Amino acid sequence: MSFDLKSLELFVRVAALGAIGRAGMEFNLSSTNATHRIKALETDLQVKLLNRTTRAVSLTPDGEIFLDYAKRILNDVEDARTVLSQTTATVSGVVRVTASASLGRTHIVPFVPEFSRLYPDVKLDLNLTDNLVDIVEQGYDLAFRMGELAPSSLLAQKLDDNPVLLVASPDYLARKGYPEHPDDLRNHDCLTLGERHGWHLRGPDGAEHRIRSDFTARSNLGDALVEWAVGGMGIAHAALWHAGPAIEAGHLVPILPGYSVFFDMKMWAVRPPGRLMPLRVKVFLDFMQARFIATNQKQYGAILSELSQYLGK
Repeated sequence: MSFDLKSLELFVRVAALGAIGRAGMEFNLSSTNATHRIKALETDLQVKLLNRTTRAVSLTPDGEIFLDYAKRILNDVEDARTVLSQTTATVSGVVRVTASASLGRTHIVPFVPEFSRLYPDVKLDLNLTDNLVDIVEQGYDLAFRMGELAPSSLLAQKLDDNPVLLVASPDYLARKGYPEHPDDLRNHDCLTLGERHGWHLRGPDGAEHRIRSDFTARSNLGDALVEWAVGGMGIAHAALWHAGPAIEAGHLVPILPGYSVFFDMKMWAVRPPGRLMPLRVKVFLDFMQARFIATNQKQYGAILSELSQYLGK
């Protein structure tokens, strides 16, 4: 194949704009020259990439497939240029990042001013959403996530542990009683994270305990569960970075020593597959990993050793 990067860039812009002439103008090409480049690309690939009318162009099925590959090639070339040309003294560019709203608010947002002072030429585009974002399709450099990662081609890097345990308020336990065995949870009010229906625990002997229970309330926001538990609504799944301060202050009490919550809630950074990590992304990731660890240490470091019997340690 003999097509060049400029032809790939032109094709990507034609797909975005729906017009060969308008795309050609961005590359200082006449409409005729831009059309010749697209036709040469089609000849080289031996497929038709575009449907053409007098008013607009649209992608053929083959064109839609090739568009994904063209974007990846251009992204890889840009990443290679960045890694090869930049030094720590000249880090620049935009870092596009996504994370959940609660994680971003506590672990990312407070530290952006410090990062900006260290790397004034790096711009941050941060999207905080509780929807799972397709970072490849939407062009993100990084996503910060928690919990078990679904199998995918994304590159994952563990940032820190994220211990989870069951907690309730002293007031609730005084009213409802202190559970001594997982089976006792059937008689308690259940505050669950996400779509879970009950409890999944591991005992001191390694045995699993699955206790189905109707939920009193549930939420995909960990802060909500902690606040409800502090208010005496029931027993909650709680990550220590949410519940640590309330436990330390005595507003929440861990329950069921010797039993640990089964599901994994580690903190991760994930990025697109098969790409060199641009220096602007590397410095941001390294900076944030240190802040993630420091934030967790502040939230629950002082009580972590005291809670080992509740965490399967």
